[in-house]
Amino acid sequence: MKLLIAIVLFVYSLAQGERYTPTWESIDARPLPSWYDESKLGIFVHWGIFSVPSFSSEWFWHDWKMSKLPGIEQFMQENYKPGFTYPDFAKDFSTEFFFADQWARIFNSSGARYVVFVSKHHEGYSNYPSKYSFSWNSMDVGPQRDIVGELADAVRSGTNMHFGLYHSQYEWFNPLWQNDKADNFTTQDFVKYKTLPEWYEIVNKYQPDIIWSDGDWEATDDYWQAKEFIAWLYNDSPVKDKIVINDRWGNGIGCRHGGFYTCGDRYNPGMTHHCLLFALFLFTYPAFLMSFGPHLKGRKAMTIDKYSLGWYPRNFPGFFFFLSIWKSLVSPCSCGGNMLLNVGPRKDGIIDPLMQERLQQMGEWMNLNGEAIYGTRPWTYQNDSVNPDVWYTNKTTNGVTVVYAISLVWPNNGSLHIASPFPSVSTTVVSLLGYENKLSWSLAYPKGMIIELPKLAPSQVPGQWAWVFKLEGLIKEERKEPFRMPKFNVNKPPHPHYYPDVTYN
Repeated sequence: MKLLIAIVLFVYSLAQGERYTPTWESIDARPLPSWYDESKLGIFVHWGIFSVPSFSSEWFWHDWKMSKLPGIEQFMQENYKPGFTYPDFAKDFSTEFFFADQWARIFNSSGARYVVFVSKHHEGYSNYPSKYSFSWNSMDVGPQRDIVGELADAVRSGTNMHFGLYHSQYEWFNPLWQNDKADNFTTQDFVKYKTLPEWYEIVNKYQPDIIWSDGDWEATDDYWQAKEFIAWLYNDSPVKDKIVINDRWGNGIGCRHGGFYTCGDRYNPGMTHHCLLFALFLFTYPAFLMSFGPHLKGRKAMTIDKYSLGWYPRNFPGFFFFLSIWKSLVSPCSCGGNMLLNVGPRKDGIIDPLMQERLQQMGEWMNLNGEAIYGTRPWTYQNDSVNPDVWYTNKTTNGVTVVYAISLVWPNNGSLHIASPFPSVSTTVVSLLGYENKLSWSLAYPKGMIIELPKLAPSQVPGQWAWVFKLEGLIKEERKEPFRMPKFNVNKPPHPHYYPDVTYN
């Protein structure tokens, strides 16, 4: 009888597909769903009560009451009556100009393939009617609407983008959290009655394609019961086949375990030529498989605003120019990563025109050159060995590989010299995306090629900001020198000052 039961259970497990156990070894073995790797570009949206004062950053409450920053205290004294509290801001979170369909169209026009929306930041206010956030959610106080639900419906019904959720695990001023922390995390009341119920709530109700965890760093993954939740997410949740997660699941977990690696906000170790800025997670196909498994991947979170994730009018001089934003997309994509571009709407739901302009510019470029970004893989070389303004991607279709050389400048001498490709005079064909004719080229000494640019008036040059040269019929060349993999110090102080140190072998 025991043998029969064992056989039945074994057959059942096979029928159900692979089961993941609550261990990092098992969780890390799950392949990353292909849709995420193909997408490359996403939109991050930070919106909440912090959008009402629109001063300093989304860490306003923490920096006011915990850090006691003088600038915030002065701001409050000059603009609000004595005794005004942070929860008092909630009534002014008006959202009267939040039209989910309009937001979805704006994000979709940027060329983004997914959206990650903040369902709850560290302040604890949920942008949906949570059963576990009584009187501190968008239905009970403030706009009296299900913001997450409205945006999820609009994204799914009006676009082909995927919809994901950012969700903070901890809450600065929640008494349950503070008690667990005071007990040195030997108790788990906050996790039992707040964090885990909310995780199950948003997954079952909104069925996101991405889960972006945050607020994890002060406690271990065992405290958060992270492995148990992720195992359920991968095995039995309604999104088990498509869900993508990040790496923020407890102290010491970042850059080591999870789905895609974030490591730190705006993370960029800054190595060039061999593209070590994403070396930990570069080679999803195929070299990376040898060291780290079939699924890990990098992601860079980039903000239009240089200083914060929300909307803060005092930061207008600090908005990035589009070229700076574009460089932050091209280099991660050359390394096999994705970029998540952040937008911070105003408290009334208006997305600032400058932010809309940056998104529109992104969409214009992607409409012309998207084949060099979407669905591409890292090539043998990522950054050209003699021209630091040129980055590479490649794509193989039916056994035929095409390499894309993305130049961040238009050469002013009429030619582009690149040294990394190995061209063949008999097979190599060069074209410029957006230009109908083939381009002439010649061999360069000691290696590489010189591409002759067409003589065009400025108004005739296809596109702006960056130009893509399509290289077909190259000689296949294997990289000779080994990559040096970085070692990360993942136990740095928490966000917003969390930038891991990196050293190289």
